[in-house]
Amino acid sequence: MPSGWFYTTKALRGVCDVWEKYGSGLTNLHGATGDIILLGTTSENLQPCFDALSDEAGFDLGGSGSVLRTPSCCVGPARCEWSCIDTLDICNDLTHEFQDELHRPMWPYKFKIKISGCPNDCVAAIARADMPIIGTWRDYLRVDQDEVRKYVAGGFDIQREVIAMCPTWALDWDEKAQELKVKQEECVRCMHCINRMPKAIRPGVERGATILIGGKAPIIKGALLSWVLVPFMKMEPPYTEFKELARKIWEWWDENGRTRERVGELIERLGMAQFLREMGLKPIPQMVFRPRSNPYVFWPPEKRRK
Repeated sequence: MPSGWFYTTKALRGVCDVWEKYGSGLTNLHGATGDIILLGTTSENLQPCFDALSDEAGFDLGGSGSVLRTPSCCVGPARCEWSCIDTLDICNDLTHEFQDELHRPMWPYKFKIKISGCPNDCVAAIARADMPIIGTWRDYLRVDQDEVRKYVAGGFDIQREVIAMCPTWALDWDEKAQELKVKQEECVRCMHCINRMPKAIRPGVERGATILIGGKAPIIKGALLSWVLVPFMKMEPPYTEFKELARKIWEWWDENGRTRERVGELIERLGMAQFLREMGLKPIPQMVFRPRSNPYVFWPPEKRRK
């Protein structure tokens, strides 16, 4: 599928013409995989339909079974001002890079990569992808105090709509000075204040992505949300750092995973500590899955502070 699901009308007509000839004409745009789903045909029409979609319509078919499913992404910088990374280029590059992984089953089960340009996560990567890429920034929020005052002067209830909704209490409104104060170190980049006051607050300028691991829908052990693996990666072409990490994860998963066991389930079974050691990554606070209850990262006894 094209990055960001941008199609020409000619391409869509080509798919519909083939499907009306060989199938029911019913489609699903887009399925949970991010692909076009063609619903309903007969067994004898499967191969002719496959050939026509490849040869006549010009589409690549694959991404089913125990393979890398077709990567998908949000519209990113094409239409969204909040995108912190070029989701379209990343998706296109990874799709071409991992052609073997897309077409030749080689793992215990399927693996999904989804790319969102900012923490709003419009493709629901955190909940649906084994390895989400979420655009973020490493420096501080940019605040235009004049625009903040315009919001307040226009009747916007900044205390109720923004300050009270900040998950880490990183914001405070100084009524006397008419100034929005930010405890930048407490900001977790949830995007809420930016969404509510887009003219006044913007993401920082040092941009990259957070790499997560382990999300999936319920199959064997129930749904899992992804957790942070690399808090910040620059994500600049040719994306070598990400590709090397992905291949290292796949090798470990292939060696240790059971049949139909997603990578998140394998990490849950063997433990995050072992996974991090195999990946050569050090435990850091951002990896704590539930920071206000029980962390799941455990240090070996010899490394604990006395």
